[in-house]
Amino acid sequence: MFNVLPLGVILLIFTTGGHAQSFDSFYKAKKYLTRQIAPHDTTLYCGCEIKKQGKKLVPDPTACGYRPRKPITRSGKPNIRATRIEWEHIVPAWEFGHQLQCWQQGGRKNCRKVSAKFRQMETDINNLAPAIGEINADRSNFRFGVLPHASYQHGACEVKIDFKQRVIEPPHYARKKIANAYFYMQKTYGLKLSERQQKLFTIWANDYK
Repeated sequence: MFNVLPLGVILLIFTTGGHAQSFDSFYKAKKYLTRQIAPHDTTLYCGCEIKKQGKKLVPDPTACGYRPRKPITRSGKPNIRATRIEWEHIVPAWEFGHQLQCWQQGGRKNCRKVSAKFRQMETDINNLAPAIGEINADRSNFRFGVLPHASYQHGACEVKIDFKQRVIEPPHYARKKIANAYFYMQKTYGLKLSERQQKLFTIWANDYK
């Protein structure tokens, strides 16, 4: 079970009538979570407050100091993902999908078609958290770790990403949430963790509040 998160990041087990809330599509899971956003809820990696603009969620960078790493895309257009909230799989779909045979036979698209287990894992809201779209994209399916020599690349947002090593170091305040999500997926779905992951997430789960 998860602790209540002081930053408002949604990582709680939602229940309806005593049963875990479940969804038959990733879209429906995201739509549900979007409706649950309350005032002063914040993003996972930057701690930016989340604002509602109609049915959309956008980050407020004024207090958290976030700045886009790439304000302009390669095509010369504004980086739209830097101005919107997306629902990040803390354990990436690539990571848990690669542990299923369906992924080897056609990737995510095939798993959605043929694997009920994958659909459950993909839509499990206990593994989803709000993140700024650009950082969600930059994180990709990189593994979590510690990067003592890396620098911040998104303004004052305390997240480090090493694109060559394919490693992301989250801020201290996000580490317990991340560790809890991995252990939840391990316990619920049999997610396999390496010995290094197990040690790292155990430290994060115990050392950070």
